Amino acid sequence: MEQLLRISRIIDTLNEWVGRLTYWLVLLMVLIGVWNVAGRYLGRSLGQKLTSNALLESQWYLFDLVFLLGSAYALKHNEHVRVDIFQRNLSPKWRAMANLIGTVFFLIPFCLMVIYFSWETIVNSWSILETSPDPDGLPRYPIKSIIIVSFGLLIVQGISEAIKNLAIFTGYLAPQEQHHDSSL
Repeated sequence: MEQLLRISRIIDTLNEWVGRLTYWLVLLMVLIGVWNVAGRYLGRSLGQKLTSNALLESQWYLFDLVFLLGSAYALKHNEHVRVDIFQRNLSPKWRAMANLIGTVFFLIPFCLMVIYFSWETIVNSWSILETSPDPDGLPRYPIKSIIIVSFGLLIVQGISEAIKNLAIFTGYLAPQEQHHDSSL
């Protein structure tokens, strides 16, 4: 079990770093958004074009990155949506079992299905080097690839959560130790 918990800590560390990167992407997204708004009005008054479709699309892409890359981080920090009505009266041991079952039978298969059904679209996008139809638009194929990356990160974080929940259920790990500190 100790070896599995070591793997869990490595996964947690990876997704902690990815999550912290997304903090900075939020700041960048806001700054670009402010520039897009201010530049539009300032540009009109100066008679200059200070914004572009590329800047507007970069703001959208950053939002995509924050949402997609932040999902595994949210799972790690137990911030994802759950239906607690089923778990609120369970002991920590049985709550861990419910989480383990949910992860193995719902989360991981769902992520695998998303990857499977997205794969062909993403491969096609790369094969034609798909770009935005808007003038000065950005390439679409890199951002579409993040779908696979994000659901891959969600799968490995699900594995980490499954390991921790198994350890709790078997009594190897105390329930309050389930979510590790980010300084692993």
